[in-house]
Amino acid sequence: MLLRNTKVAIIGAGPVGLTMAKLLQQGGATAIVYERDVNAAARIWGGTLDLHKKTGQRALKKAGLLDQYFALSTAMGIKFADQRGTILVTKTPTAESQYDNPEINRNALRTMLLQSLLPGTIHWNKRLTTLETSDRKWILGFLDHTQAAVDVVILADGGLSKMRHFVTETSVEETGSFIVQGDVSNPEINCPELYRLCDEHRLMVAYGGYLLVINPLNNGTMTYGLVFKKPAEWSGHHPLDFNNRLAVIEYFSEQLDGWSDLYKGLFKVTEKFVVLPTRKLPLHNTWKSNRPLPITCIGDAAHLMPPFAGMGVNIGLLDAMILSENLTERNFASINDAIFDYEQQMFVYASAASKQSSENEMKMHDAGFQFQTLME
Repeated sequence: MLLRNTKVAIIGAGPVGLTMAKLLQQGGATAIVYERDVNAAARIWGGTLDLHKKTGQRALKKAGLLDQYFALSTAMGIKFADQRGTILVTKTPTAESQYDNPEINRNALRTMLLQSLLPGTIHWNKRLTTLETSDRKWILGFLDHTQAAVDVVILADGGLSKMRHFVTETSVEETGSFIVQGDVSNPEINCPELYRLCDEHRLMVAYGGYLLVINPLNNGTMTYGLVFKKPAEWSGHHPLDFNNRLAVIEYFSEQLDGWSDLYKGLFKVTEKFVVLPTRKLPLHNTWKSNRPLPITCIGDAAHLMPPFAGMGVNIGLLDAMILSENLTERNFASINDAIFDYEQQMFVYASAASKQSSENEMKMHDAGFQFQTLME
């Protein structure tokens, strides 16, 4: 096996990094995950994730975790509504489609993956600050002034990875969209009318250049995202202080002119807002060939893309499956050859997913946007 007597460091304990560790351990390799979160109890903020049959579910099946995923996830339909609160189309899961892409809470997914790993796999509170080579080893330096020596580094630390320059000099770019995300606790009490309208379905509303996506079932929380094109007057910065809750409520209540108070009421019962400019990492087949020691990227660290096709984590899990198979099952002359083969495959399928995500983003900003264009 290529990884005999070899220590692999995985940077980042997101779904992709943890799945990578599980698959490597399953193949008999030694894998350690270094994560900046303080401990396993650190809450992961954000909406649910849906894993697709041909990508994310394939990786979990390989890891022997697919049945657990189905047990922890919820098959959700989707409702398309207009700005007045009228339902236009409803799509409800069937017995045949319930396993296509059920939604799972991010924290539930992390817990499932953590429990599948060998004891001691995760080293918590390890924020990577330096990466150097010495005596044919990678020397990892952390914020707490500790170090670790490993043979292979796999960067799974997200789109803003600090050490990606060892692999590629490509820079992350903003796409021109913003997403304002919020959570509403106890939605059946705090926004009962909207909660009933959702009726255990995701809800999508598009009007006036804004797209609202609501998930009422995120571990007792209603999670939503409001997507819009960056206003011209926000060039270089955005003047709105998203830490000022009242200012955010006032701003978007004015911006959503013509929208029902049913939707505007969401802002009034949101305790905290997070604004995220959507970003992408262009993929080029020009990743560095002269890396000092084996190192590569998976997940958003490799191919950050706009979240408008539901492909990001799914493509990342496919990365983990293909790379782990190359390293533990297939016959390559060297670790670098196995990494190179993974990267050549990844450039193809991740580029296609990124293209689809970008096309969907452009459609949503079109004045004549219709939901069915995203379903084609």
